[in-house]
Amino acid sequence: MPSIKTRWLTTITIALPLMSAAYANNEGGFDKTTRATEYGWIDGAVDAGSKTLSWKGIPYAKPPVGELRWRAPADPDKWNSVLSTKAFGNACSQYGRIYGPGANNRYDETIGTTLNTAVGHEDCLYLNIWRPANNGKKLPVIVFFHGGSNVSGYTADPMYEGANLAQRANAVVVTVNFRLGILGFLNQPQLKTGTDADTQSGNFAILDSIKSLEFLQRNIENFGGDPGNVTIMGESAGAINVYALLTSPRLANAPTKLFHRAVPLSGGLSLATNLPPGTVPTMSPASTYALQGNALLHQLLIVDGKATDVPSAQAYVASQTEQQIAAYLRSKTPAQLFSVLLTRLALQGLAGSGPIPDGAIVASNPVNAIYAQQYVKVPVLAGNTRDEGKLFPSFLPLVGGTGSARAVTDAQLFANHFSYKPNDPPQTAIEQWIAPSYLPADAPVTGFTARAEQFNRIFFLASRDNILNALKAKQPDVWYYRFDWDEQPSPWNVIYGAAHLFDLPFVFGNFSPSLMANIMNTTANKPGRLELSDAMMRSIGAFAKHGNPNNDSLGVYWPTWPTGLTFDATQTQKVIGVQNIEPAIK
Repeated sequence: MPSIKTRWLTTITIALPLMSAAYANNEGGFDKTTRATEYGWIDGAVDAGSKTLSWKGIPYAKPPVGELRWRAPADPDKWNSVLSTKAFGNACSQYGRIYGPGANNRYDETIGTTLNTAVGHEDCLYLNIWRPANNGKKLPVIVFFHGGSNVSGYTADPMYEGANLAQRANAVVVTVNFRLGILGFLNQPQLKTGTDADTQSGNFAILDSIKSLEFLQRNIENFGGDPGNVTIMGESAGAINVYALLTSPRLANAPTKLFHRAVPLSGGLSLATNLPPGTVPTMSPASTYALQGNALLHQLLIVDGKATDVPSAQAYVASQTEQQIAAYLRSKTPAQLFSVLLTRLALQGLAGSGPIPDGAIVASNPVNAIYAQQYVKVPVLAGNTRDEGKLFPSFLPLVGGTGSARAVTDAQLFANHFSYKPNDPPQTAIEQWIAPSYLPADAPVTGFTARAEQFNRIFFLASRDNILNALKAKQPDVWYYRFDWDEQPSPWNVIYGAAHLFDLPFVFGNFSPSLMANIMNTTANKPGRLELSDAMMRSIGAFAKHGNPNNDSLGVYWPTWPTGLTFDATQTQKVIGVQNIEPAIK
């Protein structure tokens, strides 16, 4: 028989973790930041300034490296000691863009020196959690998926810090890293042989997002969140992915909902066949991604000297087994993959990424899936900015412009924005930024503002109308806002105005630092933007809690689509009004 001492030690060994769990999962307990997950204990941080608790860099899946590259995400390994979760996990592998990250997984000057080079890491499947430092239980959960054209972006972007939104919305806020670009979406036959159905879809980024939601279903209650009240929110590519989740056959047929509200901002998910002639779809067919996958493989072989042209690359592929080709692709570094993507595939118009309509993970036609009621029916709150198109001057030839409207390089833009002093007199003029053929900017038809609005209509707003009209035909609870704030100092109020992504600082209550912070935020406009931001965060909080965004901070009643609200502010106060939304294409 065991001795009394042995039995006593055994009792203590069992009791201590149970006691710790009782304290750790009680917001009023001894240790507010130590929490249990199904894979192990984690320890976060307290932010006294925002009165929030946070856990950053929580692994929700195994690192998708080696043989796990281009496979569905797998559960992470369990850990034994308490894992410190006080720093963001790695950004996912991507090529550098002006929005970051740079070399250090944060917004800093290295962004300007890493443009179009490989940044981030493949070991990147981490999420972050913020919650108010109060005794709240069963709080609504808001899960955010970042933008970046599905080729870039990272949760460590300071614009996405979740503390202010968690506090204003009285919610648990989560941000999620997911695989990007050709590592996140790839339609390549040789990678599908002998694999599970999820892997065969090629939608690794969407599978990552589903995996994160499954993790939250099982664990978020330990952080005070309600797994039965989860809102998914995304902006730009993140909104595209939210719509992909909303219409996913996998989730539409699931016995348990992984989310219960949706907030897609500045995105859509329409094929060309869903849209009027002359518009630009927000989704490419699976055949386009098949072309991309084959082009990637063939060009890699040419660069490596295994082939001299596409026909000889095709012959080489035919001489290899599918397992050999898969191993060859997995042997390539992200830098090698991105180099071929940017220098060769981009010339063929095959450098983009996004949900692949495979019919299993992503609907073969998302808009038709809504009409067929094969989607996750939840309240939807959508939004756009008034001047979406102004962030995309290189696309204006699509609407009759002469060449790109941007007169500076990405490096010049980043250097200017990084060091700009918004409270000083203007340090630049519009002629330095906008090409002469688009000036004067306010000229009818040919001016920069008119061309940008036309692009907005054929791209953002055409898909907006298409998918929101489909949703409204099947459910009453669809709300919409347009963001009109343009109080930047001259000339940025014309160059950008209420451009794409400019509502994000307001949604999160974070106005510094970020790419646009120094050209949009002044001491003079601070009172108005803070008041508007407060109302927007409270509206998202009301929607997350009740499935309806109406709340006292608005000062007006928010009707459903096709009516909506305009969010604006003067330099000193918010200006929120009701507006009938005109169709993009008449």
